[in-house]
Amino acid sequence: METRKVQVTGGSTYTVSLPKTWATDNGIEAGSVVEFYPESDSLLLTPKDERDQLEGTLDIRDLRDEELNRAVMTMYVSGFDIITLESSRITTEQRRTISSATQGLVGLEVLEETGNKVVIQDLLDSSELSIHNAVTRMRLIALSMLDDAITALAENDEDIARDVITRDEDVDRLWYVVSRIFRAALRTAKATEELGMSREVCFDYHSSARQLERIADHAAKIGRLTLQMSSAPPEEVMDSLEELHDDATDVIATAMDALFSADSDEATKLANEARQAILEIDEHARSIDKLLREQDPQQAQSLGLVVDSLSRCADYGGNIAETALQKAAPRP
Repeated sequence: METRKVQVTGGSTYTVSLPKTWATDNGIEAGSVVEFYPESDSLLLTPKDERDQLEGTLDIRDLRDEELNRAVMTMYVSGFDIITLESSRITTEQRRTISSATQGLVGLEVLEETGNKVVIQDLLDSSELSIHNAVTRMRLIALSMLDDAITALAENDEDIARDVITRDEDVDRLWYVVSRIFRAALRTAKATEELGMSREVCFDYHSSARQLERIADHAAKIGRLTLQMSSAPPEEVMDSLEELHDDATDVIATAMDALFSADSDEATKLANEARQAILEIDEHARSIDKLLREQDPQQAQSLGLVVDSLSRCADYGGNIAETALQKAAPRP
């Protein structure tokens, strides 16, 4: 840490010198333009970024399948607007993987393809992306997936179950968008200013989005379990599962309302309600486990996994409630 004394020039202008080492490392010299970003009681100073787009290049010579898919996603989340994938020769299998990865990410399009290079560009205007809207959309999709997953289970409907599994990809796309926005906010003050929220709040949204992504995963898991069952659960068991589902979704919805509330007192009240409800859900889940002991062993095992998924979804809602409490707490 370095300190500087504020001086007055011209009778009314406050001035302060920049550390020479920092200025040299960042290419700052006489005539350079820097940017200031007020943030509460802090003032962030950065060199003016003249780049319109961030470009990144990756050698994919030794990458295949999931490794290549993950590499594309990582470059996207890291914030690159133009991604160039290079190799001595890009195979047909690699091209298929790149195409699949591109389709799984919001805003990406393949701009150029040659024998040894594929160029992908993010066509979305990052300044127009809203982390609030993305998280709101994740909430709607994840909760609707849980609703339909239980409907598919009750009716032993394979079409609905497959639809739930497919929609998990929509939540994943939004999760990557949220992660991209969050990392941009950590990287530059300009991105934070464009978001219109502090880094702390951005972190709270990112953390909650992760919980919603996991809830969607469990909804998809219930869909896959439904496809493995030859018949719907007994009425008594299904009634209990539907009650457990209702309780779990209430926790998630209440926690999300707390997260989005601009009123600290209301947010605290809702978050505590959500956390308290989890205790009752745990007891309810144990009672269903006892009921399953009387069922066919194979079906009981699958239904036990459904109970576990619903309980975990409630716990994820509890995590969101914890985040909402932190967001509503007074700032030091």
